Amino acid sequence: MQLSLIPHQATPSGIGDLKVWASVDHAAAFGATATVNIWFGIGAPASRFVIPEAEDPSRTDELWKTTCFEAFLRETGADRYQEWNFAPSGQWAAYEFSGYRDGMAELDVGAPPYIRMEDNLTWWTLGATIAVEAGKSWELNLAAVLEETNGTKSYWALAHAPDKPDFHSPDCFVAKLP
Repeated sequence: MQLSLIPHQATPSGIGDLKVWASVDHAAAFGATATVNIWFGIGAPASRFVIPEAEDPSRTDELWKTTCFEAFLRETGADRYQEWNFAPSGQWAAYEFSGYRDGMAELDVGAPPYIRMEDNLTWWTLGATIAVEAGKSWELNLAAVLEETNGTKSYWALAHAPDKPDFHSPDCFVAKLP
């Protein structure tokens, strides 16, 4: 499924015309897990953004402080949800919450996400593959924090909370995975 991310209403003028999209594929299950492939696309050269240097992939906190992509998954009807963060450097984070911004803990993942970046001269993408529990119906929010080289940050998501950027808001889980 192809989805458009929209800028938060507080996004500075001139940045809101940027095209940001995501493509999601919920692949077949392998035993107790299924894979979700997510591609985030940015319709501007990567050189416009702060892109952390590539590193050996590892679990790292506070990735949201610069260019980062995020996926929030919640089983339909549940309060619990997962937050996944993916940096162009290959760093990643995964958390679970018992409710809205409550009970945060590291998510126990069987395997780290597979992250890759593709840079074209006029656009770039970041791909991430994660494992989720099979046989469940998931609600989803996808988001991006984009930091430009001039220090300007913008916040993009499938849907936004009414005030400040808050990708955790229950109202933002607007996409569905079968």
